[in-house]
Amino acid sequence: MYDHLEVEKKWHKYWDEHETFKTDVWDFSKPKFYALDMFPYPSGVGLHAGHPEGYTATDIVSRMKRMQGYNVLHPMGYDSFGLPAEQYAVQTGNNPNGFTQENIKTFTNQLKELGFDYDWSKTIATSDPDFYHWTQWIFKQLYKDGYAKYVDMPVNWCEELGTVLSNDEVIDGKSERGGYPVIRKNMKQLCIDQAAFAERLLEGLNEIDWPESTKEMQRNWIGRSTGVEVQFEIVGGGKFSIFTTCIETIYGITFMVLAPDGDLVQELMPRIKNQDEVKAYIQETVSKSEMDRTELNKGKSGCRLEGIKAINPVNGREVEVFIGDFVLANYGTGAVMAVPSHDQRDFEYAIAHHIDMIQVIEGQDVSEHAFEKQDYLGKGCKLINSEEFTGLTVEEAKVAITKKLVDMGIAKETVNYRFREWIFARQRYWGEPVPIVHLEDGTDYVLPDEELPLILPELEDYKGHNGKAPLENATDWKQYNQNGVKGVRETSTMPGSAGSSWYYLRYIDPQNKEQLGNPELLKHWMPVDLYVGGPEHAVGHLMYSRIWNNYLYDKGIVVCKEPFKKLVHQGMILGENGIKMGKRYPEFVVNPSDIVKKYGADTLRLYEMFMGPLEQSKPWSMAGCDGARRWIDRVYRLFIESGKVTDTNDGKLDKVYNQTVKKVTEDYESLGFNTAISQMMIFVNDAYKAETIYKPYAEGIVKMLSCITPHIGEEMWQLLGHEDTIAYEPWPTYDEAKLVEDTITCVVQVNGKVRGKFVAAVGSSNEELEKQAMELETVKRQIEGKTIRKVIVVKGKVVNIVAN
Repeated sequence: MYDHLEVEKKWHKYWDEHETFKTDVWDFSKPKFYALDMFPYPSGVGLHAGHPEGYTATDIVSRMKRMQGYNVLHPMGYDSFGLPAEQYAVQTGNNPNGFTQENIKTFTNQLKELGFDYDWSKTIATSDPDFYHWTQWIFKQLYKDGYAKYVDMPVNWCEELGTVLSNDEVIDGKSERGGYPVIRKNMKQLCIDQAAFAERLLEGLNEIDWPESTKEMQRNWIGRSTGVEVQFEIVGGGKFSIFTTCIETIYGITFMVLAPDGDLVQELMPRIKNQDEVKAYIQETVSKSEMDRTELNKGKSGCRLEGIKAINPVNGREVEVFIGDFVLANYGTGAVMAVPSHDQRDFEYAIAHHIDMIQVIEGQDVSEHAFEKQDYLGKGCKLINSEEFTGLTVEEAKVAITKKLVDMGIAKETVNYRFREWIFARQRYWGEPVPIVHLEDGTDYVLPDEELPLILPELEDYKGHNGKAPLENATDWKQYNQNGVKGVRETSTMPGSAGSSWYYLRYIDPQNKEQLGNPELLKHWMPVDLYVGGPEHAVGHLMYSRIWNNYLYDKGIVVCKEPFKKLVHQGMILGENGIKMGKRYPEFVVNPSDIVKKYGADTLRLYEMFMGPLEQSKPWSMAGCDGARRWIDRVYRLFIESGKVTDTNDGKLDKVYNQTVKKVTEDYESLGFNTAISQMMIFVNDAYKAETIYKPYAEGIVKMLSCITPHIGEEMWQLLGHEDTIAYEPWPTYDEAKLVEDTITCVVQVNGKVRGKFVAAVGSSNEELEKQAMELETVKRQIEGKTIRKVIVVKGKVVNIVAN
């Protein structure tokens, strides 16, 4: 048994003093390998036992690649802008920077004690002005190119937090942080036009090695649909458009639904007979978050616009008009056509509001009592009640009806996306200042490059008031008057997702004062070869990163469209109660520092990798942690204390050693760490039974194990007689010839029942196998006094004897 505290302290000091893991990014003589973890937010709580799982995975692969001759870049940084630091500032009146720096220090110490091979010289933090200088610069380019713009739109507003929230920051109508109520309100917002990138984002998913579930989430989030946009007139004047993918059902329209918060409803208000009812419904709607309005199984809420009717352009039929909260003013056209006979939501809405139905596609009875959701639009189904299009199949009708409407000049074929603007403004303090000045003439001025970074001012009051951003309190900073340009600075800050949308590029050249990164370095190191992080970022961070990278590709700043070549989502480490570690069950949160102190960092790393497949969620077990430490001690005794290691090879461990090198190498490549550990355990068990252990075999196992348990790996390597670090030693190789089995095991059956088995040499003839089978005592007893009728040999597997 070894003293883990002493050993780990020793090697931490060695790695720091020798800068063992510092990457020379200009060394192009070796193939590159760029491994990256989704960087953490440095909270005041510090790491819990779930954090190291993904970090250990990339660490193992990085260490193996380094031994295989790759120049490895494996950095770490901090996503350090965010609400927790903002709330700290509001509550204490202190600048959040100091709080953040203390948290970064805590995180760094915890990560270092776990022995990760990070190049700490390349650490970045998104709240560092040297970093957000370039976040502002990228935004500036987006703004100049028309991708970033101001839009008057409904947003998710959280009064308690005093800021706008994105859709992925709202859960069940409440803020993700703090659980505060979120409402919808109209505000002028700085947005990035995500839809402009939709097609290339969809295409790019075919080029990357990502989990299919994540790709599908992104496809659904983008929500590409091909259909027809049709113009409808309103009786008495006015018009609006709808988008539909089911134009063949247009003869089945019995009502239309408009967005309650859209401009059209306000224009129609003087003609609406039930104004009080309509206004009350609108007020009720705007108090709901977008998630509440579009949640599954919703959509029956609504209000009839009495006195307002629309005209179906194909037959002149007048249909009623409603407002419904499931229609959003800022999505699509802000209006939908409703065909209750052929859409489940429309059907339920029609039942709730007593609206007629018209069946226009053949199928079962669709009356109120008989209707069940099914596919009426299946291939080959024919239209009914559709004038000259009756009798056409759905596919034929799509084409014919579209042509009619286009020829009438009231329709066009188009592609629509669920993807909408990325709201890029937050009414917070702790975020990147936006480098825009609003001039007195109503135009906007973008700061020149020499005025970047625009640094956050210190405030006395970090809380916004009455919907205004905290930076409104910075009265001097807010006023801009330079080089003849006079105006007021933008006081909203960028969202937390801004810095994380491009941080992977900055690691490559973090000290560059002149550029986001040297073009030659960016060309060499991108894309990231392995990216590991949680699946919760599938349609947030991962989507935003792809958008920014595609934009920078268009600008010629990066040479690859996609930033992350291979993506892996680690599973969750649950508490011993099987529930996610967190504030709700603090008694089940495991502090990794406590485990390191009691068992050692190597034990924590080994245990988490042995718990099960990386992608699966697993419950923590202190007993399992204890078992991992006992096995490390067993390995140490075998290679260091047993006296078995020798320079002579007796050949008895040849096969298991070569099998182990092959399997561990393949399993590390595929991130199958639990099965790699199992194979090393098989070798260790066999080695304990052997009289001697060939020293190169011991060294090979130590090399492979050192990727998981680096401290004891370095220690054993030194005690086996080596002076230099194990980190750059060549990776073990295996001999294919030694993997070949030289014996086979045959089962013997007598009259169909197993009566024994034996080991024979590979290549034994049928006669030899039959002879060995007959010599088994258990077989002799079964055939004694009987006549052998037949012997069937399935070579290398079974000898079947038929006797009576």
